[in-house]
Amino acid sequence: MSWLFVLIAGLFEMLGVVFINTFNQHKTFKNGLLMFGGFGLSFVFLTLAMNGLPMGTAYAVWTGIGAAGGTVLSMIFYQEAKDWKRIVCIGLILSATVGLKLIGE
Repeated sequence: MSWLFVLIAGLFEMLGVVFINTFNQHKTFKNGLLMFGGFGLSFVFLTLAMNGLPMGTAYAVWTGIGAAGGTVLSMIFYQEAKDWKRIVCIGLILSATVGLKLIGE
């Protein structure tokens, strides 16, 4: 169950990052609430994940999902560069995340 929690936490982290951009473009109460809600739920699920996973593993996987996911979403929705070097780096982040899962608890 802890791995599911860290995955959910990473997904909410990605939403929080997207809503930072949305909030920067349109500073409304709703966008601010969505941004803080995304990050808040991310921390809640990360905390739940840490009940069954080592802190270093949970944090690294959560960070990897957030970083790679945020980058992919920015390339899809905000027309950021889709350069092959960026895609290779995202692959490296995801490979390291999977590696931590395989050697983790």
